[in-house]
Amino acid sequence: MDLNALTECLASTSCLVTQATSGFIIGMLLFLVAVGLTLIFGVMKIVNFTHGAFYMIGAYLAMTVFQLTGSYTMALLGAALGACLFGVVVERFFMQRIYGGNVLMQLLVCYALVLILDDLVRIIWGPEFKSMGMPEAFRVPPLFIMGGVVPPFYLFLIAAALSIAVILGLAIARTRFGKTIRAAAHNPAMVSVLGINTSLLFTGVFALGCLLAGLAGGLAAPVRSLTPGMGFSILIESFIVTVIGGMGSILGALVGAVLIGLIRTFGALGFPLFTEALMYLAMAIVLIVKPSGLFGREAA
Repeated sequence: MDLNALTECLASTSCLVTQATSGFIIGMLLFLVAVGLTLIFGVMKIVNFTHGAFYMIGAYLAMTVFQLTGSYTMALLGAALGACLFGVVVERFFMQRIYGGNVLMQLLVCYALVLILDDLVRIIWGPEFKSMGMPEAFRVPPLFIMGGVVPPFYLFLIAAALSIAVILGLAIARTRFGKTIRAAAHNPAMVSVLGINTSLLFTGVFALGCLLAGLAGGLAAPVRSLTPGMGFSILIESFIVTVIGGMGSILGALVGAVLIGLIRTFGALGFPLFTEALMYLAMAIVLIVKPSGLFGREAA
């Protein structure tokens, strides 16, 4: 425990800005993964333990497309669309078989898929650590905000994730597809009776969640090392985010993700050997105070 380091950082605007920016970066990546996770669970009631693997696939696809084209825009599109299409295949051939099934069976199938996908990444890209590198457009001097050093790519990543949060929130609240998703989350049988193809709807929701996870991987690729199994750690943290924010809440996923990001960065200063535990402690406190999560709805 090093409370002096934490106190000194909180008293220094430069350290405060630098650490807060790093926390927001972690939070935005967690949000993109967690929001897809909470959408899938909210509609299909399945704990998708394969979700982190799509983040990993997105990161590797982004690196590959970037190496082939030199365009980071194409890399992001390749990561998002590739993870989305792969998600459709997984949902149609595997997930549909376990909807409404035993939870243990769901976990076993998801865990098997994670192991298979990790090995596929090792076969295709190799087992060693890889790095995409920073796109040319962001190889510029950092910005100095209140004395803190902020790389321009960090601001781009934060802005992109916040824009996605706004677009997704408006789409869920105001579009026909969003209203159908909300209805299916509450009563899928009634939605099916009204003539809506729930099987196709489930595929669309699963694909959207995978697209967001792949996009998160593409955004993380320039600033993270790529390695098989990299999706597992972000998956665990994403589950913590969804529990804190409340299952099915986009705003909750955003607030929970930012909270966990800040806990990680500032906790690493004051509690370097206890940082991981701080996330679980925050989750436990939220569950004690509000079992449904900060923005979750109490079960009727």
